[in-house]
Amino acid sequence: MNGLLILFFLSIFNSQFSISQTMVYLERADNLSFDEERIANAQILKGDVVFRHDEALMYCDSAYFYEGTNSLDAFGHIRFVQGDTLKGFGEKLFYDGNTKLARMRRNVILIHGREEENPTVLTTDSLNYDRHAGIAYYYSGGEIRDSLNTLTSVLGNYRPKTKQATFSHEVILTNPKFTLTGDTLLYNTDTKVADIVSPTTIVYEEETTILSSRGWYNTANEQSMLLDRSVVEHSDGKSMTGDTIYYDKAIGFGQVLGHMAMNDTAQHATLYGEYGEMWEEGSRGFATDSALMVDWSDSLHYAYIHADTLFTEEVFYPDSLIAADSTITDSTYRRVRAYHGVRVYRDDMQMVCDSMVYLGSDSTIYLFTDPICWSENQQISADSMRVYIINGTVDHAVGIKNALCVMNDTLEIYNQMSGKEITAYLIDGEVKTVDVSGNALTVYYPEEEGGGYIGVNNTESSYIRVYVENQEIQRIRFTKETTGALYPLDQIPEGAERLALFFWEEESRPVNKDDVFRKVPKKARYTEQGTKTK
Repeated sequence: MNGLLILFFLSIFNSQFSISQTMVYLERADNLSFDEERIANAQILKGDVVFRHDEALMYCDSAYFYEGTNSLDAFGHIRFVQGDTLKGFGEKLFYDGNTKLARMRRNVILIHGREEENPTVLTTDSLNYDRHAGIAYYYSGGEIRDSLNTLTSVLGNYRPKTKQATFSHEVILTNPKFTLTGDTLLYNTDTKVADIVSPTTIVYEEETTILSSRGWYNTANEQSMLLDRSVVEHSDGKSMTGDTIYYDKAIGFGQVLGHMAMNDTAQHATLYGEYGEMWEEGSRGFATDSALMVDWSDSLHYAYIHADTLFTEEVFYPDSLIAADSTITDSTYRRVRAYHGVRVYRDDMQMVCDSMVYLGSDSTIYLFTDPICWSENQQISADSMRVYIINGTVDHAVGIKNALCVMNDTLEIYNQMSGKEITAYLIDGEVKTVDVSGNALTVYYPEEEGGGYIGVNNTESSYIRVYVENQEIQRIRFTKETTGALYPLDQIPEGAERLALFFWEEESRPVNKDDVFRKVPKKARYTEQGTKTK
């Protein structure tokens, strides 16, 4: 019974298989002959030979036609035509009508599309075309050329129905604007989109280099989506790296998501964040979500700047403005803007404020809304501040309005100065001189020569200068109009040990480069009128 069932199913299968097969027909030939001793079971055809199989026509100079096996071997001026959009040319053709496999050899050209529509052209020395699967493939080197790009590889295949091609081993895509190289690439000749599936390099000569191992690149409009830590590098030293990059080369715009890093070797700065954007025009970029800028222009004093949002850009000075202002030495400079929750760490100075601007034209940092700067044991604060950088090192800092300078000698002793404006001058990262002008007030604890404190000195003047050595006040120079009093330590009146503006906020100070991300609650401050800020 089982044997009968097997025979029954085999008969059905063979019947269906034979129905799916169609015969190869000889349409014409100038000469037909047989030579069973030399070529058994073959019709020998010569002169203007034409075969037909389904909708495909095959032309040649001569052929061996094996009618019994539904196959043929064709030679000389091979022309294979399927419908009105697919043509193949070569010197040899081996065709099996049962499997619908055409094997073309020597100087093979496959053309897909109408001539007036810029067809896709595949050239190789050996090509197999599987008509049943609708796929043409080569395995010893080939080239596919469409209206925009030329692609070469060792192995490759092309599907006329979907216009999708796959390339592997030594892949090169040549475009009038760039060259793409990789090990494996998927490409659609209709959409002109290249799917990146292996480590791939795209080079715009002397301009831009793209490195990616996964994503896609639209070669027609130069838009791309790059995944898996891709990199876009520019010849001027700028680059961006990220988990995901959307990049539009035509307009010079990049959008980065996940572990972003924008590097500028010319300006010696790197911008980090979980999200960012970059515009090549004006070298503009911004970062947010764990945003961080690292300025490494001075190898001894790296600056780590964190804020909710960071912006960087190049600002252009017209030549007319340069000629009118002798202080401007370059036609472009870098500007950095930081907004909300600004925290800065340098080993020679630390800063916090609500917003900040850095101008490369004069290497000045502008701090706004409750700024504080620390250097060694000194704390300087004001309504706004300016920090001047010379040769990569902090030269001096200026506090304007409600300005306060506090020097912590011990846990309980604080030397204090306040005024409308305070300027602190630094050498090698240490405060050496402090100038206070405009209602200059001091609370100063002078020391005895043998050690210990004499008392507390309260003064009021229009201007004072404080000299500092080894983080300690050495002397103070007052104007003639100075008034004040010295109180012994055991006779200090209530409130005489603190200025109205006094506060010490060591807990807000960034202590290292990672500490810039620490969230610190904002505290209220007193102004010179004795009221608290919000």
